Amino acid sequence: MRTITIALAAVACLSLASPASAQSFEKKNYNYSEWTKGRFSEAVTVTGPGKMIFLAGVGAEDENGKGGDILHKGDFTAQCKYAFDKIKRALEKNGATYGDVVKMVTYMTDVRYQPDFGKCRQETFGSTPMPAHTLLTISQLAWPGMLVEIDVTAMVPVK
Repeated sequence: MRTITIALAAVACLSLASPASAQSFEKKNYNYSEWTKGRFSEAVTVTGPGKMIFLAGVGAEDENGKGGDILHKGDFTAQCKYAFDKIKRALEKNGATYGDVVKMVTYMTDVRYQPDFGKCRQETFGSTPMPAHTLLTISQLAWPGMLVEIDVTAMVPVK
């Protein structure tokens, strides 16, 4: 009787573990409103085992300067492109690409930069589905002269 109980317990443990280990990684982007298509995903779902990557807010801080050195002062588009380049390199260091980004929050100091940001983001992502995205206008960022800061979350399959 004891052997049967142990065997049944082992089978139960294995059956509970099997679905999780057999589950595949899948990321899906959803748009419910026509106007959002190509701009951002209204929802992104991720199922299966994966590694989440959280990047700190990225802006035009000079990587080779001292804290607070901002590149491209007064040039929103140049700051945006520089920030996305830094994001790309940070993602790559963690085994990810823009296709793995599931959520993005953008902070900018003037709502009038929104069309420039949209163009910069579109050039960056290309045909890759846009992640879920929140855009906020705030009075000031971390350093004087900083016009945009982008916060990114990505998820990649566990290998």
